[in-house]
Amino acid sequence: MEPHANCYDVIVIGGGHNGLVTAALLAKQGRRVILLERRAQLGGAAITEQPFGPDFKITSLSYVVSLLPQAVVRELELERHGYKVYPQHGYFAAYPDGRYLQLPGEQQRRQQQVAKFSRKDAAALGRWDAWLGELGAVLGPLLTQIPPRLGSKSPRALRDQLGLLWRLRNLSERQLAEIARLFTSSIADLLEDRFESPELRGLLAVSGIIGTWAGPRAPGTAYVMAHHKIGDVGDGQLGSWGFPQGGMGGVTTAMAKAATAFGATLRPSAPVARILVKKGRAHGVVLESGEELYAPVVVATAHPKITFLRHLEPQELPAEFRESIERWKTRSGTVKINLALDRLPEFTAKPGFDPEVHGGTIVLVDSLDELEHAFQDAVAHRAAERPFADICIPSVFDPTLAPPGKHVMSLFTQWVPRQWADAPHTEELDAYADRVLARVEELAPGFKSSILHRQVIGPHKMQEEYGLVGGNIFHGELSVSQLFHLRPAPGYADFRTPVRGLYQASSATHGGGGVTAIPALQAVGQILAGR
Repeated sequence: MEPHANCYDVIVIGGGHNGLVTAALLAKQGRRVILLERRAQLGGAAITEQPFGPDFKITSLSYVVSLLPQAVVRELELERHGYKVYPQHGYFAAYPDGRYLQLPGEQQRRQQQVAKFSRKDAAALGRWDAWLGELGAVLGPLLTQIPPRLGSKSPRALRDQLGLLWRLRNLSERQLAEIARLFTSSIADLLEDRFESPELRGLLAVSGIIGTWAGPRAPGTAYVMAHHKIGDVGDGQLGSWGFPQGGMGGVTTAMAKAATAFGATLRPSAPVARILVKKGRAHGVVLESGEELYAPVVVATAHPKITFLRHLEPQELPAEFRESIERWKTRSGTVKINLALDRLPEFTAKPGFDPEVHGGTIVLVDSLDELEHAFQDAVAHRAAERPFADICIPSVFDPTLAPPGKHVMSLFTQWVPRQWADAPHTEELDAYADRVLARVEELAPGFKSSILHRQVIGPHKMQEEYGLVGGNIFHGELSVSQLFHLRPAPGYADFRTPVRGLYQASSATHGGGGVTAIPALQAVGQILAGR
């Protein structure tokens, strides 16, 4: 072995999108970087796999891309490494009575669709869109700001707090009130104040509950909606949802190629057992194999309960910080269903192929109250009797995912009991999946006979195989008590940790929740600044 062959400038733990971007950006700056991933395949939850054999490529968990700053695409030259996104069309919901509601991008067509259910709602839709745009203009740039340490009296913290106030100085009293309401209200409150149609309320409520352990009447779900709708993250580019070529693994494969091109070493099948700490400073890691690697900087992108409760000894963290991580809420009741199909579904309400339907988001939801009932089923320790689903068919645009004439379908569904993260519950999951697919069959007769293969991923598999503790796709709930300066713990929303030289860049940090790579950008900035 060469002298110091196991010594690096930076060790990155975790090969998901945040880890890959961190490794690539630091390697581009000339740092000697090694990335360590527990699984045999890089990508984390943004991964393309082939559980049905070589003919079909499945995006196992995360299934669409948005909020990825253009700065990341440019800095890593992702397009040169194969990054390509097909724009996704809007919502489509069909109903058992033969009607349908479609929300295309053009304002006039959206209003025409909504007018089928309520002329009053059609008139209100423009004001809703304008309100969301106004909120996005304020909140979007804040996603890329490091939250100040509110309550701290240190000169630097006070300067940062004043900086936040300065950035908000142009907001009116009404705008500040609307933002406060957004963070404390339920999505149901917002929608019931503005719209009367049960169908429109249900369809718009979806973005407030997606991936959450909360029904639409829970406080804070209004912000979850805004988080998914923001788009402009401060670099002048409006984000939009899209299907990456090759599935979500196409995104992380491009990131991995960029990191390698800049000189980073990427090691899959290299699970970390412990972060080495001496005199309060991180200086390397020990792998489960017993191999030791050394670096003055370690960046953890795994779930915070893994990083701080498993990879570090209790005495290496302040008691208050450790208690905050122990209390970190990471519940979920989501189930991902992946299918291979021999044809596209044909909806009774809208027969034939329509790229705006089949290439958009097909939503199984009849009303806001139905969503609430589904969640309350899970709260009562039973899987939803009538589950909600957010459905995409990326192969409509991307021919690399399936053979000609065949397709892959992604169904992100809710809810099952959060306790299902503790055990497989295979039979119950299969019965739940049957109910989801029966809902599609109800709207598109013959759908079930088109299914060639099926995969059901519940909270337990999300936790044990993909490292999503509790099955939570955001590494922690997007609730008011876990946002901004509290994400993931008071005093440590600046991507540092109580251990010197140890930084955090998981989706549980500010700007995380979705494939944003904002945590990676911020952690790299802190490292390069020597903070």
